[in-house]
Amino acid sequence: MKFSLTLIILAILVIDVKAQEVIPLYAGDIPGAKPTPSTYAERTEVRSNGTLSITKVSVPTMTVFVAPKETATGTAVIICPGGGYGALAFSHEGTDVAKRFNAIGITAFVLKYRLPSDEIMIDKTYGPLQDAQQAIYLVKKNAKKYGIKANKVGIMGFSAGGHFASTLVAHYNDLKIANPEKISLRPSFAALIYPVISFEESVHTGTMKNLLGPNPADSLKHYFSANKNVNKKTPPVFFVHAKDDKTVPYTNSVLMSEALKANKVDTDIYLYENGGHGFGLINKTSDVDWFNLLSNWLKKEKF
Repeated sequence: MKFSLTLIILAILVIDVKAQEVIPLYAGDIPGAKPTPSTYAERTEVRSNGTLSITKVSVPTMTVFVAPKETATGTAVIICPGGGYGALAFSHEGTDVAKRFNAIGITAFVLKYRLPSDEIMIDKTYGPLQDAQQAIYLVKKNAKKYGIKANKVGIMGFSAGGHFASTLVAHYNDLKIANPEKISLRPSFAALIYPVISFEESVHTGTMKNLLGPNPADSLKHYFSANKNVNKKTPPVFFVHAKDDKTVPYTNSVLMSEALKANKVDTDIYLYENGGHGFGLINKTSDVDWFNLLSNWLKKEKF
C-alpha cells in the first residue's frame, strides 16, 4: 500500500510539472559537456516527506509558470532549488514557489540545472555558473514572448541553489556562455533562502566538495564566496534564514548582507529564531510568512 501511494504522489507531482511548458536551456550542444554515460540516468523520486527530488541532471531545462495576464507585473524570477549540488528539491523549493509568484503577478521559471559531476562535465566547477548565465540569457532574450520586461528579471535560490544564484549575482559579468546579442546577464534582484554563501567562512563542506572537489584551491574558494565578490553594481538581495539552522549556518546570509551594505547595495534580511533548514515556503515554528515579506520588499524595490 505504501509503495502504491508513493507512485500515486509521484504521478501527481510529475503531471503537475508537465502541465507547464518545459524549455531546454541550450538549443544545441551543452557547453563543457562530456558524452553522458549510459549508466548516468536522471532520476525523479518522492522523498519521505512527500516532496519531489531529482538527481543526476545532465540535460538542464526550465519549467515555465506564466503569470495571469490580468495581474502580470512584467517581473520574472528564475527559481533554483537546493540539494547540496547532489539533488534538486524540485517541488517545495521550486514549483510550489513558482505558484506563489504567479499569485502576485510574477512569471516564474523553475530551473533544473546540471548537478556538478566529473562523469558528465569537462570542468564541473563552472557548469552551474554556465547554466545560471544561460537561464537569465534565455529569459531576457524571450522576454516579449512571456510578457515580461528584460530589466525586471531576478533570480532566487534555496540552500545550495542559493549558492548557485549568489554565484550569478557575483559573477554575471564573467562570461561562461555564448552571448552574441551581448544581453546583460545581471539579475535585477535576488532572493536567497537559507543560502550557502561562503566557502571561506561558515562553510557547508558537502556543497563545496560537490562543486569544487575534496581539496579546492584557495583561489576557487574565494571566487565561489559571493560575499567576497560584490561591488556597487551588485543587484539588491533579500535573505531568509533561521538562526537555529544546523546545516547551513545563518552567518552565511549575514556575511553577504553585510558585504552588500558595505557597498551601499539595497538588502534586507529576515531571521527566524527557529525553523532549521529546508523548510521551503512554510516555517512551521512561526506565524510569519516570509514570502509575504519578500513580496512587500519587491514592491518597495519597484519590481
